[in-house]
Amino acid sequence: MIKRFVRGMDERLGASSFARQALNKVFPDHWSFMIGEIALYAFVILVLTGVFLSLFFEGSTGEVVYEGSYEPLQGVEVSRAYNSVMELSYDVRAGLVMRQIHHWAALLFIAAMVVHLCRIFFTGAFRKPREINWIIGVTLLLLGIFNGFTGYSLPDDLLSGTGLRIAHSIALSVPLVGTWTAFLVFGGEFPAEDIIGRLLVVHIMIVPAAIGGLIAAHLAILWRQKHTDFPGPGRTETNVVGSKLWPTYAAKSVSLFLAVFAVTALLGGLVQINPVWLYGPFRPEQVSSPAQPDWYMGWVEGALRLMPAWELRAFGFEIPNPFYPAVLLPGITFLLLYAWPFLEARFTKDLEPHHLLDRARDQPARTALGAATLTFYTVLFFAASNDLIAKLLEVRVETVTTIYRILVLGLPPVVGYVVFRLMKGLLASGAERFTQMPLSAVLHPRR
Repeated sequence: MIKRFVRGMDERLGASSFARQALNKVFPDHWSFMIGEIALYAFVILVLTGVFLSLFFEGSTGEVVYEGSYEPLQGVEVSRAYNSVMELSYDVRAGLVMRQIHHWAALLFIAAMVVHLCRIFFTGAFRKPREINWIIGVTLLLLGIFNGFTGYSLPDDLLSGTGLRIAHSIALSVPLVGTWTAFLVFGGEFPAEDIIGRLLVVHIMIVPAAIGGLIAAHLAILWRQKHTDFPGPGRTETNVVGSKLWPTYAAKSVSLFLAVFAVTALLGGLVQINPVWLYGPFRPEQVSSPAQPDWYMGWVEGALRLMPAWELRAFGFEIPNPFYPAVLLPGITFLLLYAWPFLEARFTKDLEPHHLLDRARDQPARTALGAATLTFYTVLFFAASNDLIAKLLEVRVETVTTIYRILVLGLPPVVGYVVFRLMKGLLASGAERFTQMPLSAVLHPRR
C-alpha cells in the first residue's frame, strides 16, 4: 500500500526525476565554497537559540525592582527588559549558555558573510550572470549588521543604552528628515519608552523573515546557475568538477553544521560575552566606560571618533558632525558594493558570462583595490579603541587619534600599491607561491 501511495504521488508530481537530478548535482570541492555555508548554519543556530530566548525576554522599559539571584543588584530599580535578561542569565536553566551561544553565533554569522563576500570579490564570482546574487549577498550583510545591532540593544543595560544614544544622535544628524525619523523610530525624545518593544519586533520577526527569504532566493539562484569553480584540469566554463550532492557533499555539509554548532556551543559555555550584570541597568545620565560596540559596528564607531569637529551651516540648515562618518560613509560603502559588478563590467568592457573564477593575481588592479579598501576599514575598526590604546600605552587620546587619522588616509594607498606590485610580479613570473617568486619580478613585473 505504501508503494502504491508513493508511486501515485510520483505520477502526479514527478518528484522522483527531480530528486534524482538534485542528488546527482555536483558541487566543487574547494574549501572556500564552504564559507557561505558557515554563515547559513550560524543563522540556523541564531533562529534556534533566538526562539528559546524570546520565550523569556520581556521587551518593556517599565520599571520593576530586581529580586533575582545576582545579589549586587537586588533591590535596584531596573527595566523589565533588563530584569528578564538577568533572569535568563541567572535563574533560567541553560539561559546564560543560550544567550552566549546566540551572541557568538551572531558574531560568526556576520564574520562568515564578510569573508564570503571577500572571496566572491577577489575571485570575480560577482560577474555576469551572478550580479543578482551579489546584490542579495550585500543586502544580507546589511540586514545582518542591522539585526545584530537591534539584538545588541535589547537588554537595556548601560552599554547597549549608550549604543542607542549614539544611534539616536546619528538619526538626528540626517538633514531635513532626521528629527522626524528619530521621533518615528524611537517614539519620542530619547530615552523613549517604546524603543525596546519596537526593536524586539524588528529583531525577531521582520528582519529574520527578510533574511530567510533572501537566503532562499540566494540558494535558488545558485542552484539554477550552477557553482563557479577555479580553473584546473577538466574544468571549463560549462561544467563543474567535484562531489555529488549525495552522499559525499551532504556528509561534508552536515559535518560542517555539527562543527559550527560545536564551536558556538563551546564558546557559549566557556567564553563570557556581554556580561550585562557588570554594566548595570541603563541610566540616561550615565555612560559606560569603555563603551564599544560589537566588532561589526567598530568601523562606524572608529569613523565617529576620527572625524574632525566639522559641521556645515548654510541657508538656515545645518549638517551635524555625526552625519559624515555614520550616515554618509556607510551609505557610500554599501552603494559602491551594490554597484561594483556593473562598474567593473563598464570599466573593463567585459560583458561576457563567467563560470570560472579568477585568482587574485589574474586581476592585480581589483586585488589591490580590495586590499586597500580592507585596510581603510581595518584602521577605522582599531580606531574605535583609541581610548583603550591610549590608556594601555599611557599617552594622550588626542595623540592616538591623530596617528589613526594619518593611517586611515596614508596606509590604504601604500598597501594597495604593494599588493598591486606583488600580484603583477606573480602573474609575470608564473610562480605558484610568493616564496617561489624572484625579487626581480616584483621590481620589474613587466619583464
